[in-house]
Amino acid sequence: MNEARSAELPAITIDDEVRHQTIDGFGISMAFRRNELIKALPDDRQREILDLWFSPEKGAGLSILRLGIGSGPAGSPYDQMVSIQPEDPGGPDAPPRYVWDGDDNSQVWLARAARDYGVRRFFAVAWSAPGYMKDTGQERNGGRLKPEWQRAYADYLVQYTRFYQQEGIEITDLGFANEPDWSAPHASMRFTPEEAVRFVKVLGPAAPGVRLVCCESVGWAEARAYTSAIEADAEARRWAKVFSGHSYATPVDSPLPTKRPTWMSEWHPNGRAWNESWYDGSGSDGFTIASAVHDALTLGNVSGYVYWLGASVGNTRALLLIDEAARTYRVSKRLWALAAYSRFIRPGAVRIGAVSAKPALKVSAFRNPGGSRVVEVLNTGRDPVTWAGLDMTATAYLTSEEESLGVVPVADGAVTLPPRALTTIVLP
Repeated sequence: MNEARSAELPAITIDDEVRHQTIDGFGISMAFRRNELIKALPDDRQREILDLWFSPEKGAGLSILRLGIGSGPAGSPYDQMVSIQPEDPGGPDAPPRYVWDGDDNSQVWLARAARDYGVRRFFAVAWSAPGYMKDTGQERNGGRLKPEWQRAYADYLVQYTRFYQQEGIEITDLGFANEPDWSAPHASMRFTPEEAVRFVKVLGPAAPGVRLVCCESVGWAEARAYTSAIEADAEARRWAKVFSGHSYATPVDSPLPTKRPTWMSEWHPNGRAWNESWYDGSGSDGFTIASAVHDALTLGNVSGYVYWLGASVGNTRALLLIDEAARTYRVSKRLWALAAYSRFIRPGAVRIGAVSAKPALKVSAFRNPGGSRVVEVLNTGRDPVTWAGLDMTATAYLTSEEESLGVVPVADGAVTLPPRALTTIVLP
């Protein structure tokens, strides 16, 4: 062996000089009246769930809450969101007849609680306009906004933000469509990219104090057409501040064609059963979520990541399962996979350069506004890896089958990265 050969490359190299996207935050959706499930639990269980979602000490420290703007008639049952104007006021030019109960399908309660934890990004999305504004006459199964209702629909969305303002909540981000490229059996409404461009130019001037988000496509590849169409129109580009897509139809595998912030704003994995596992090969475990978040941040350069849903019932792929009969809840490792990123990577952080000499390691790194650096390492291999040469004041947290952000030792400037596990290292 040649004794003069160069030393082995470090397992991970961080480069502060390389700067990527700025992080807006991580969050959850709790639309379609899932908040009612939480409110029905005992007070101590409610507080535990809120801590798990929003506390940066006890839970995930989430910083984005995605709300659903209802389109259903008055008296709609659970799982259908009631509109703030459930009845046709008499046409698009008639004086509006808004109805506000201060509750909004229990979303006001959750928004206030999130605000008290420090959440400042409230993202409201309409799945559909009320049925009377659409060519199908119903809120479900797609259909399109009637051209003569465009201005009234824009005013309707703006009024929604005003109702929240009077409740002490600022809607910071506003979406006028959810999955406009899919006619879903629930509340849904179609927009082509060209139709989205036209509506952005109606809504933008009516809502100058809110960031418009477009367009919540069913897949990430599908979001490119909407992004490109708006970027190609100077007036629409003026108003659209955030571009978004989901990752059901296609995953996040590359950046969208824009310099604006982009959000992966809705996704959960496939699966037919409640799953609390970290790694079981099912595709609905915590490891799957950790890998998806990594890819969105590093391949898609996303600034925001919003999970669907925070909690639900039955065979859900939400972060939490609500047991209505026992009046309690259960926690999936999916929550801790997301928390490993969201608790430590704070709004305003910048993703910096990070490379690994080990192909099995998925690595990303961030510098927080306060100066600390966060390195996320998902070891996808079967063998542990040692990362040496760390600052002696570094701290590390492990997310695995046995651990949920458990503190692990950094001995003599080295940390062991276990196989099939996510290790979060915080550096000064």
